[in-house]
Amino acid sequence: MAESLTTRLRIRPRQRVKLARHDPDFTGAFQGKAEVKSATKKNVERLFDLQYKMYAENKHSLLVVLQAMDTAGKDGLIRHVMTGMNPQGCRVVPFKKPSEKEFDHEYLWRIHQAVPPKGEVGIFNRSHYEDVLVVRVHDLVPKSVWSKRFEQINRFEHYLAENGVTIVKFFLHISKDEQKKRLEARLKDPLKRWKFSVGDLAERKHWNEYMLAYEEVLSKCSTPWAPWYVIPANAKWFRNYAVSQILVETLNRLRMSWPKVTFDPKKIKVV
Repeated sequence: MAESLTTRLRIRPRQRVKLARHDPDFTGAFQGKAEVKSATKKNVERLFDLQYKMYAENKHSLLVVLQAMDTAGKDGLIRHVMTGMNPQGCRVVPFKKPSEKEFDHEYLWRIHQAVPPKGEVGIFNRSHYEDVLVVRVHDLVPKSVWSKRFEQINRFEHYLAENGVTIVKFFLHISKDEQKKRLEARLKDPLKRWKFSVGDLAERKHWNEYMLAYEEVLSKCSTPWAPWYVIPANAKWFRNYAVSQILVETLNRLRMSWPKVTFDPKKIKVV
């Protein structure tokens, strides 16, 4: 039996990850955007139905974690794939540098505050994984501190999963050359120039260190209850299709049902 796309992109528990073996140009059996346009559209429509059912059932919540290097397309993915979701039951949370108040708490405190309640979808644009990525690359805390966080994060996510939170995590994988093209495009286009940050160039100098840090995250924190998927993201259209397909399959596995009413609708008359 041929390996499914979802299985191919999923990182198995305790799998040793080398990102050099994951092709960011991979597009499966598809040759171009036109081939997956209808499939992605169908998935987006299906996500709307599944989200609505989850909201009505009010037993599960979905937490989507997005991590990537700059320009990999987290915002674009949210815009194209989550566009059909009802804003009433879907919240996007961007995690930037912690505030003074957040610094006064342990690193997972601000994360727990943003976990979606039952019936809702939460999308983390960056996440608690910054505390084993940025802090490591920039030596903000000692290795003796951040190295313990992998297991702490696994236990935290296990706790959430045991309490009705379905977790799915995506690393949007682009090449260094593709990032260069996208940064140059931002500089050239007046409508995109506002998205350019000199800080992106500073982070780009640490590309290799980030790849090593991501490899350890993917190797140590992909679990049965909170799997990581490495999404080839050089082709934006494939990125969107792959994530939409995985999300549909994830929500389908919940086997949700519509709430049963406690009255006989045939006996109700609206006047």
